[in-house]
Amino acid sequence: MQQERSFLKSVKLFLKGLAMGAANKVPGVSGGTVSYVLGFYESLIYSFQKINLKALKLLVSGNFKSFIQYTNAQFIGLIMGGSIFSYFSISLILDYFLKHYGLYVWSWFFGMIIGSIYYIGKDFEKWNRTSFISLIAGVTLGLAISFLKPAKENDNLWFVFLCGIIGVSGMTLPGLSGSFILILLGNYVLLLVDSVNVLLNVLTNLFTGNFEVLSDAIKIRYLKIIAVFTAGSAFGLVSISHILGYVLKKYNKIVNAVIIGFITGSLGIVWPWKEKIYVENKGQVLLDKEGNKIVENFERFIPELFKTETWAAIFFILIGIALILSIDYYGKKRKK
Repeated sequence: MQQERSFLKSVKLFLKGLAMGAANKVPGVSGGTVSYVLGFYESLIYSFQKINLKALKLLVSGNFKSFIQYTNAQFIGLIMGGSIFSYFSISLILDYFLKHYGLYVWSWFFGMIIGSIYYIGKDFEKWNRTSFISLIAGVTLGLAISFLKPAKENDNLWFVFLCGIIGVSGMTLPGLSGSFILILLGNYVLLLVDSVNVLLNVLTNLFTGNFEVLSDAIKIRYLKIIAVFTAGSAFGLVSISHILGYVLKKYNKIVNAVIIGFITGSLGIVWPWKEKIYVENKGQVLLDKEGNKIVENFERFIPELFKTETWAAIFFILIGIALILSIDYYGKKRKK
């Protein structure tokens, strides 16, 4: 019975990692918000905080059992394993639906974020002047980021490392979309589309015994880029988590108020009704390596109320809200 419970707990953690990984890849959606709503945000932050000099000493001395217990390695492994697996599975399905049914997917996300604001805000006990100022600061920052103009692609490895540090912030800061930040930095397609596709192609070739793929200079370039990006992400996860762990302990109420505000401000990013603005050069729309138009930004608009697709989108917003409320109901039922 104990083994069965342990197995089910592991499966749940892996599935939570899947959800967080899929959210991290979607511009405008924060994996940190998913972890917050699913109830493992603080555990994630404090677990990454345990990756320190003491953990390194335990590892070097060969005391693996103590290392696993101290760093909560099983928890991190399942969450991160689910997130990584999601990049090659769930997120690819999500990419398909975003491409063909974008309005309804964005509507679903919009509803989930509205539900998340309620979910996080309902347990906030006492609002005071400091809390309200923190809330407004979070909303302002979230809205400001949503209206920034993206930069151009930059494959310099130091900049890619910096993108890893900043991009991973979506896992540690609820409301901040790491993917959207990468769009603003100009490297979303390079790091989360092209490099990931090349990595998958190389791994598939190596698995089938085709080692000639390693002599392809272009593929090696992309492998270097994704390796540096991964290193930056790992460094960012640990360093940001140490800062957040300290801040959460000392200023828990203020941090939570900022998070609520930031998530509210991020609604501007995931507003479902928007037109794509493509990158142009001398009147010609630029294409990526797969022949797809490169999106520079979005122009938001108010939908026509009497259109069928508008009501369908509103329906998906309600589904998103209902999903978060059902998670809240399930959580309350489990505690009883």
